[in-house]
Amino acid sequence: METSEDKETITLYEAIGADDTVRKLVRRFYELMETLPEAQNARAIHPPSLQNAETKLYEYLTGYLGGPPLFVEKYGHPRLRARHLHAPITKREVDEWLLCFRGALDDTVEHPKLREIIWEPIERLAYHMQNKEDAHEG
Repeated sequence: METSEDKETITLYEAIGADDTVRKLVRRFYELMETLPEAQNARAIHPPSLQNAETKLYEYLTGYLGGPPLFVEKYGHPRLRARHLHAPITKREVDEWLLCFRGALDDTVEHPKLREIIWEPIERLAYHMQNKEDAHEG
């Protein structure tokens, strides 16, 4: 007879390779944002140095994926939309951000099912961050 103790539940964080993979994912994400011409609007709403953004995204994703709650321990509840209100985020910036995230996810998370499990809520969250209409949407 199988008991619940026989089944070990692992988090997405563990399933994708834990800290090493989250660091690679975030590093690749910002490399793409820095270099893809198609991401220039998303890049433009960030400060000249991406170091702080990279650290915060790493901390956030670590906890979000089921690892240690680094972001929450440092800054409290993420309140992501409120924390980004200073930046004008239109659908264009969201789409560009997602282009970079999708590329980084594809480049760093080997298993397609794990990529999809991560992608769907990230995509919803990214569109939730939009706080301004595009000029042509207005």
